[in-house]
Amino acid sequence: MSGRSGDGAMSAEAFKTPLKGGRRKSSDVSTPSPTFAIPASPFMQKFGYGTGVSVYLMKRSPKGLSQSPWAVKKISKQCDKSSKNLYEERLNVEAKILKDLQHPNIVGYRAFTKSKDGSMCLAMEFGGDKSLNDLIESRNEDGLGPFPADVILKVALHMARGLKYLHNEKKILHGDMKSSNVVIKDDFVTIKLCDVGVSLHLDENMTVNDPKAQYIGTESWKAKETLEEGVITDKADIYAFGLTLWEMMVLSIPHLNLPEENDDEEDSFTEEDFDEDAYYEALGTRPALNMDKLDESYQKVIELFYVCTSENPKERPSATQIVQALEAEGVE
Repeated sequence: MSGRSGDGAMSAEAFKTPLKGGRRKSSDVSTPSPTFAIPASPFMQKFGYGTGVSVYLMKRSPKGLSQSPWAVKKISKQCDKSSKNLYEERLNVEAKILKDLQHPNIVGYRAFTKSKDGSMCLAMEFGGDKSLNDLIESRNEDGLGPFPADVILKVALHMARGLKYLHNEKKILHGDMKSSNVVIKDDFVTIKLCDVGVSLHLDENMTVNDPKAQYIGTESWKAKETLEEGVITDKADIYAFGLTLWEMMVLSIPHLNLPEENDDEEDSFTEEDFDEDAYYEALGTRPALNMDKLDESYQKVIELFYVCTSENPKERPSATQIVQALEAEGVE
């Protein structure tokens, strides 16, 4: 199978389970004179956070009119000066990129300005009050087991559509695919990708060719080639996409290998029990699945997970191929 996007529909054989088990160049986004006022942090509802940033819900009702809310990303107050400068640069880059994106599976840009407390803010479409990671953690805490296969396939299709748009139309590598960067509205009514602040530019061959480009990502979701400073292509996103499907089946963080909770042994797992060597050795590989918890309805999910998490990026499908294959299966 070709390693390039847009190679045509993936054959049914492409999903068969194998037998063997940077940075974009930053430029400032001009800060407009806002016709609205973003409140100081205490006057908004905090509903998310990331490294160095917090995300707030901004309800908007100017002159008594009810308008759709915004999600506002701000630099955390706890950051020291050097960290604050780094995160402000990333927020600036994210605003510049997001302003140029328009797709139903990507959170939309609204404004880049200052709040009343003087903090730089990126205002975005409120894509949903829960991240996929929030839903995974809740499901794990409730002991509900894997998400239904049809739900996972729906999430996979909408994520892949967002990646297809980024890769093919905008020549952008998302660079940090994981459940925390997928926002869900209501009962999977909408599914949108977010957080493009560490994305990288792709050339016509779907390759990151800027020698100064640095792949940031998140360690547990990094493909082998990003860990070994190899050639980075659109397939780095596809590997992380595959691990996001794994998250929905296993309800855990890839490669951590934490023991299942046992009511009789609550809080028995300690930091000393963590096998750091095994963790780092496993990074970039395909994590195992507990097949006892996955019935035949998960067959297509498992096949997609397997092909997306091949250590050889050329064996992974493109986002275009994933979309075509899932649509051909009748996934909506």
